[in-house]
Amino acid sequence: MGNINGMIEEIKNNKYDDLLLDIYVDPDKLSYQKNRYIKAIGDYKAQFGEDDIEIYSAPGRSEIGGNHTDHQHGEVLAASINNDAIAVVKALTEPCVKIISDGFELITVSLEDINQKEDEKESTTALIKGVLAGMKQRGYQIGGFQAYITSDVLIGAGLSSSAAYETLIGTILSGLYNDMKVSAVEIAMIGQYAENVYFGKPCGLMDQMACSVGNLVHVDFADPENPKVEKVNFDMNKHGYSLCITDTKGSHADLTADYAAVPEEMKKAAQFFGEEVLLGVNKDMLVSRITELRQVVGDRGVLRALHFIGENERVGKEVEALKKEQIDEFLSLVKASGDSSFKYLQNVYSNSDVQHQNVSIALALSDLFLGVNGVSRVHGGGFAGTIQAFVKNEAVADYKKQMDAVFGEGSCSTLKIRQYGGMKVL
Repeated sequence: MGNINGMIEEIKNNKYDDLLLDIYVDPDKLSYQKNRYIKAIGDYKAQFGEDDIEIYSAPGRSEIGGNHTDHQHGEVLAASINNDAIAVVKALTEPCVKIISDGFELITVSLEDINQKEDEKESTTALIKGVLAGMKQRGYQIGGFQAYITSDVLIGAGLSSSAAYETLIGTILSGLYNDMKVSAVEIAMIGQYAENVYFGKPCGLMDQMACSVGNLVHVDFADPENPKVEKVNFDMNKHGYSLCITDTKGSHADLTADYAAVPEEMKKAAQFFGEEVLLGVNKDMLVSRITELRQVVGDRGVLRALHFIGENERVGKEVEALKKEQIDEFLSLVKASGDSSFKYLQNVYSNSDVQHQNVSIALALSDLFLGVNGVSRVHGGGFAGTIQAFVKNEAVADYKKQMDAVFGEGSCSTLKIRQYGGMKVL
């Protein structure tokens, strides 16, 4: 905790440069982060006055491996990134939470009214209440606070801005009222609870887990109520690579059916073998009965089942490659994941609109632009939106320039994988 004016001066005088560089990795963005923190503290002061404050952070996330595997109780590999949501915070004695997010009006939540309400679904209020309720249900202390929140996690780019927000609220409560003793895994589960029950979105746990735990996170959902979580410590920057996310500006309108068909077809294939999800089906089982299976689920369902089986195995191989510091093997597996998503999962474009293939174009151009300097794959749910590329640091500027020329200035964002999940910064 620090005095608000003193903290601004300390940031200006470079006291926290090493800390900020440790968190955000990229020295080229140190000045940006310092100015961002100073502005956030100033905006808090303008809204709430001069206080002793604390600052918390929660990162966005990027899926690395395990494309559409979590809903079949498979394995995923995800990473926290150096775009984050930060909160300037002060504890309150009164039983309420007051939050102003950059560009939005004040939200006030009474701690005496944190029940789920239908008319609050799909609102920020619902997320705040859900995290408060989840904390209380697990036996942790909750209390009042006021906060100013700002975020540079890109909305709609598959980087999980909502999971970062949930993780941020959970981390604040852990810091202010529980001596930072709420585990990262529990904070992730509380965030998922808030999003599922209060917000009304039936998301899996991958997003929250990556945002909360930090660095690269390997999650096995074989037992979805008790997922196995493994933090994989790997310094991508040390090996000379950056993570680039390109927004291809494809429309997500009318894609609900495309997204829904993926788990539906996978589960239909699983049911053919008497299983609820595809985790219980192996390659030999599928191939031995493929003629019957094609008749029951259709060819696309068979291909999507093949994708899951191969992709689930691939996640484990990616994790092993990272542990052994085998960057070339890891990148080869990332490329294989992308190829499987394109050919078997078929989530790179919508079959209902084959004339618009923004993601396909972005992947093709990435192959041309990068050559031996990186690999790319579809990012997140697919069909429209973003692609991901691991690019050698020396090739990033040229790659970004070329992708921006096609998809618009600022379409390609350069990110680093950060080692910290939800955390207290100052």
